[in-house]
Amino acid sequence: MAMLDFERKYRVRGGTLIGGDLFDFWVGPFFVGFFGVTTIFFAALGTALIVYGAAIGPTWNLWQINIAPPDLSYGLALAPLKEGGLWQIITVCAIGSFISWALREVEICRKLGIGYHVPFAYGFAILAYISLVVIRPLWLGAWGHGFPYGIISHLDWVSNVGYQYLHFHYNPAHMIAVSFFFTTTFALALHGGLVLSAINPQRGESAKTAEHENTYFRDIIGYSIGTLGIHRLGLFLALSASFWSAVCIIISGPLWTRGWPEWWGWWLNLPIWR
Repeated sequence: MAMLDFERKYRVRGGTLIGGDLFDFWVGPFFVGFFGVTTIFFAALGTALIVYGAAIGPTWNLWQINIAPPDLSYGLALAPLKEGGLWQIITVCAIGSFISWALREVEICRKLGIGYHVPFAYGFAILAYISLVVIRPLWLGAWGHGFPYGIISHLDWVSNVGYQYLHFHYNPAHMIAVSFFFTTTFALALHGGLVLSAINPQRGESAKTAEHENTYFRDIIGYSIGTLGIHRLGLFLALSASFWSAVCIIISGPLWTRGWPEWWGWWLNLPIWR
C-alpha cells in the first residue's frame, strides 16, 4: 500500500483520549490532538522561562547559563521566583510537556491500530527524568536536591553527587545500568551492521534476505534470535538501561548515605573468605 493511501486510511476522526474532534486534525504530516496542544503550551512556556532566567542571570554564555533549584533551606516549599521558583515552574512545564507527548503518541497508536510499545518505552525516559527532579528530592525532603538546568552546572552536579558517595561506580544499580547501556549499543551495532551488509550489496550482487542474516549469527554463535526477536531484545536492553539508571540515583541518599564502596563490605564478610 502506497504511503499516501495508507495515510488517508488512518487520518480519520476518533481515537482521541480527550477533546474529541476539537483538535483532531493534522498540520502537514503532524497529528495535533489535545495533547499536541498541551505539549506546545508547556514546551513554549518552559522555554520562555529558561530565556527569562538567562536574562536575569549574570551571563548569556550558553555554557554558563544556570537555572538552579531552590536552596535546601526551602525544603519542599515554593520558593521565590528568583531563588529557585523559576526552576520549580520549569520542572512542571517539562513534566507536562513530556507526559503530553507520550499521551499524544498513545492517540496516534489508537488511530493506527497498533500496540502502545512506543509510548510505553518513552515512559521509561520520563521516569528517569522524574526520578531526578521529583522522586529523589521528595524522599530527601528538599527540591534543592534536584539537578540544575544548564550545561556546565549540570555536569558539575553530576560530578559532585558522584564524589558525595566517594565512588559512584561502586553503586550496584549503576553497574547494572552501565552494563545495559553498553549492551544496548553493542546489540544495535550488531543489528545495524548486519542489516546494512545484507541489503547494501556490492555493485553487481543481489541484496540478501533474512535467511542470510539468520545464517550469519548461527554460524558465529550457534543461534539467531530472528528479525522480530532482535527488536524485542533491543527494547528490553534499552528500557532496562533507563530503569536501572533511575534506580541508581533514587537509592543514593534516601536508602544509602555512605560511600558506595562501603556497600560491598557484605562480600568481604562472606563465610567463604574465612
